[in-house]
Amino acid sequence: MAGKSTNLAELINRLPDPDERGLLSNIDKETVDDVTSKILEGGRRRLIALIDMLVEPGKGDDVKPRYALHCLAVHVCKLDKDRRRSAFAETLASQLGTVRPKAVQKYLIQQLQVAGGKEVVPALGKMLLDEHLYEPAAQALTAIGDGTAEQFRNALPKTSGKPRLTIIQNLGVLADAASVDALQKAVDDEDGGIRMAAAWALANIGDTGSVDLLLKAADSQGTYERIKATKACLLLAEKLLAAGKKGLAVKIYQHLYDSRSGSDEAYISEAAKEGLIAAGR
Repeated sequence: MAGKSTNLAELINRLPDPDERGLLSNIDKETVDDVTSKILEGGRRRLIALIDMLVEPGKGDDVKPRYALHCLAVHVCKLDKDRRRSAFAETLASQLGTVRPKAVQKYLIQQLQVAGGKEVVPALGKMLLDEHLYEPAAQALTAIGDGTAEQFRNALPKTSGKPRLTIIQNLGVLADAASVDALQKAVDDEDGGIRMAAAWALANIGDTGSVDLLLKAADSQGTYERIKATKACLLLAEKLLAAGKKGLAVKIYQHLYDSRSGSDEAYISEAAKEGLIAAGR
């Protein structure tokens, strides 16, 4: 065991040293590729040993181990056999929710954003409930895409505040139609940020049943929220028109055209007019 640990340390030390700015600017690709391959050949045990070299910021120098792990994440994505990438990702995911420092787990999640697939989706989903890790977990899940909406959907009722906001935003990015009911309820949330995020999410989904709800939100008297909800309405109308739901799109455009008569909202009226023309009205 000690021999393998020393061997790994020797491999890591072959990687470039940071320059005076702390950047890895003098990179020998051939050496980096050789080190990466040799670490990968060591399997799960060597990969765990590499992860053991990671420390919290300010607790030591782990520039080279971090660089090595990132190189591995990129490398496994280029291999012909996906099982190597999958095994790499599963090993990293197995270290989430452990006693490892949150900063280290965050870095592991960032590498899963690069190399992770459906095999790590459940593990990342659990991190949506972690107040320290929900943001990188959400980014990684959205990058993976396939089969990840369920994780956000399941986490939504268990969260509040910023984690809840992040989850709603990503449900919108993923255009998850199965979350429409929950998002419609969120449009009436007491938190303005949640309300606006939910309105945008419903618009990006292109939900036909949210037209009246978003129009009501767009008639809010609060200037900022009114602007954001109105933009959501325009997005929804655009989505509906593209989907052949011309009648509903016209309903939105006509309402905005008729109700935005002030000089400060003339641009909204103009956008609505262009939408009506595009819809053949």
